[in-house]
Amino acid sequence: MRNSHLRTTIRRMKRSLILTRSEAPRRPTREQLAAAHGCGVRDVIDKNLRLLFVGINPGLYTAAIGHHFGRPGNRFWPALHAGGFTPRVFSPFDSRLLIDAGLGITNIVNYATAKADELSRDQLRAGAKRLEQKVRRYQPAWVAVLGLTSYRTAFDRPRATLGLQTERIGGARLWLLPNPSGLNAHHQAGDLAKMFRELREAVESKATGIRSNAQRAN
Repeated sequence: MRNSHLRTTIRRMKRSLILTRSEAPRRPTREQLAAAHGCGVRDVIDKNLRLLFVGINPGLYTAAIGHHFGRPGNRFWPALHAGGFTPRVFSPFDSRLLIDAGLGITNIVNYATAKADELSRDQLRAGAKRLEQKVRRYQPAWVAVLGLTSYRTAFDRPRATLGLQTERIGGARLWLLPNPSGLNAHHQAGDLAKMFRELREAVESKATGIRSNAQRAN
């Protein structure tokens, strides 16, 4: 019985690999990119995650392929690995694997534009309110927003700086990271790796502290 179950599990794993490979990343056409304007991308989310990453809004390339941080040259996935969150550099098409690691992805505004600065103040403010509601619903322990300028506008916190925040979102601890877009020249790959690593250490340190306190209570 156990061997039969094992063979079934292996077949399912192989089938999932084939499906992943068959979903080959193809560069969207100019027409597909234009059609992606205003579209959204499905959240990668579940309840009680360790950490929920929050982008500002999908780019046209990301919306066209339907996977977060999808444009070639976006540094989110390499930084995620360099920071120690994933065992290898995931591609945007691997995003659903993040759930098993207690990670998720959403956006402040689920409305695709060519650039984040095309969003209005009202769109960002409304998105901030929806994000708070989402965080209260799914209850991640941490939230990391990727994009300082848009965060300042969305949450009306003009003096916010990168790193750990004293404020919380929907009860979750809050960390700010730079926008990982390749267009952001203010922060290089090494800078992002260091910031992602600091975030991971903070998340793991807090989780360890919670477990230690629970063990002492028992």
